[in-house]
Amino acid sequence: MFRRLGNLIRGFFGLFVSDLEKKNPEALLEVERENLRKQISEYNKGLAAHAALCEKLMSQVKREEKEINELTAKASAHLKAGNRKLAGEYALRLQQIKESHAENVAELQDAEKTYTELKNAREVAVKAAQEKIEALARDIDQTRIAKATAELNEMAAGMINEIGGAGDTLNRLETMVREEKDRAKGRARVAKDSIDTSDLDRMETERAALEELALADFAAQAGIVIEGESAGATEAPPAQEEKAM
Repeated sequence: MFRRLGNLIRGFFGLFVSDLEKKNPEALLEVERENLRKQISEYNKGLAAHAALCEKLMSQVKREEKEINELTAKASAHLKAGNRKLAGEYALRLQQIKESHAENVAELQDAEKTYTELKNAREVAVKAAQEKIEALARDIDQTRIAKATAELNEMAAGMINEIGGAGDTLNRLETMVREEKDRAKGRARVAKDSIDTSDLDRMETERAALEELALADFAAQAGIVIEGESAGATEAPPAQEEKAM
């Protein structure tokens, strides 16, 4: 029972983690980058140890080559001098070193070959991992862009529908306003046609006559001769003379 409960808890926890991974792919990718860096570091440590072995063998081979040259020279010199005993000792030592040298040379060649293979394998693996990580990063960016584009398209589609609905409302409102405007113009026209303009003309004539009388009184008081009246004034005395006769 407790095992089943534990499996259930692990299952829920796994689903929770998977959901977090789906929501945060960049974080998961960064974890993989860090894991790759750690793996490269560990691999480089092993490669460095192997390179140290190669260097050790190379130094030993060089020392053996130097010793071989020295023993060859000594054996030759003692043999030429007739010192067969010493020449034999140097010759035996030379033979042993040559055998060890041959083994070390072969081992060095194998070690160098292994080092080259390991280095190439590291470069291939690292390059493949980096390319995969970069491809995943591009895919994540493209996915983000695609999701953002889809959301914008959905928003645009919703806006179009809303704008279309608002357009119908605006069209109805325009029709209502135009009808109300036409009715107002009709009422204004009817009101204008109902006004009796003859009374207005008569009132305007009377007002103009009163203005002329007021102007004449003002001119008489001020002693100003208004053009048009001076001619009448000059013609008045003959009329009086004719009346007197």
